Amino acid sequence: MVSAEVSGVAVPIHPVRVGDVVRLKKPHPCGTNEWEVTRLGMDVWLTCLGCERRVRLLRYDFDRRFKGFVSRASEEKPGQ
Repeated sequence: MVSAEVSGVAVPIHPVRVGDVVRLKKPHPCGTNEWEVTRLGMDVWLTCLGCERRVRLLRYDFDRRFKGFVSRASEEKPGQ
């Protein structure tokens, strides 16, 4: 696993894919703690599975708040 270093603190970079459902450390105000990854890049776009609110987190902030996977997106093979 790769890690990013900001301000002298190493944070592991978690290998997520679009379609993964993840759990973050703190629950959303609607009460659920599960988010679907909808877009990846320099930042991570997430959709709350409870109220469908969409949020954007910087990759560093996402990796700090990441707690674990609820389910993984199926890996599509090219050409199928």
